[in-house]
Amino acid sequence: MITVPRMLILSLAALFSAYHVVLGVYSLDVPVSRWPPIAAMLLYAVATVISLWPTSPTRMPAWLAAFNLAVCVALPLLVTSQLDGGAADNGYATWYVAAVGTLMTITATRRRQTVAWIGVGFLVVQTIVWAGPFALGNIGVVGSVVWVGIAHMLARALAKAGRDTRQFAVAEREATEWQAAQDAHLYERRFRLAQTNRIAAPMLRRIVDRGGDLTDEQRLECRYLEAAIRDEIRGRMLLNDAVRDRVRAARNRGTVVTLLDEGGIDDLDEEERERVLNHLAEAIGGSTADKIIARTVSDGSATAVTVVGLSQGGDGSASALGQESLDDEVDLWLEIPRKTCDA
Repeated sequence: MITVPRMLILSLAALFSAYHVVLGVYSLDVPVSRWPPIAAMLLYAVATVISLWPTSPTRMPAWLAAFNLAVCVALPLLVTSQLDGGAADNGYATWYVAAVGTLMTITATRRRQTVAWIGVGFLVVQTIVWAGPFALGNIGVVGSVVWVGIAHMLARALAKAGRDTRQFAVAEREATEWQAAQDAHLYERRFRLAQTNRIAAPMLRRIVDRGGDLTDEQRLECRYLEAAIRDEIRGRMLLNDAVRDRVRAARNRGTVVTLLDEGGIDDLDEEERERVLNHLAEAIGGSTADKIIARTVSDGSATAVTVVGLSQGGDGSASALGQESLDDEVDLWLEIPRKTCDA
């Protein structure tokens, strides 16, 4: 991208504006009285300095646009009041025409196009009244109008380019996010397939070799493998080597273990998460409950994981989601804190 420093543009505009004042000073011997043109030069200089101030916002303030318009009304009236409208050539004494065009071009560039058109429109009407329609071309009024028109078109084109750039940036960001999500899904799918294959492949080969005729022990092992695969899917962030070992041992002794990761500990750093998981492993390994349900808590809570252990009573119909039957007893209730408590 090719960019032009703003200070360079402002400097060029300031030099061009100062040139009109130089022409006005050079032609002070033409007006009947030099004081009205001098007053016009001072007004023009003040308006130009304020309009080109380096720290000013891109869009011209309304009060400044109104001030520039007032200056563009005052300049022709002050200068032409001391000139002969019927003269064949007033020379550089008509410097105010280019000055009005320059000031209104600056105003149009700074997104006040309506004010700029009103300013050059007044210049056209005042020139016709003062010297007739033929003076529009002779003293350069047409050129001032053309400047404002070009500034208007450029301002609109730059605004459209800015909008298009923002839209392209948003589209690019959305495309990047979509691609990242797709890559994440692909990676997760491959990771899960590889992990499932690592866990289940030996048993699947054994099932094929035996033609599906499994012993009771092998069927029980298949159920344990299926539960382990389910843990990897539903309780992904609740697993480390210690938790896997304790869960496997608990299931071997007949305990139903359910791990539910709902994203509550995704924001924990590695050290804190290991602390929480090691605490969870200790709780599972030390419990004699018939059913154990471990669930993450939302990240707005001070608790990271809740662990519930139930001993079955009656028909033993405790739900895998943690809803106990009327005869079930709570043997374990543990809330593992999200952060380590200071002693």
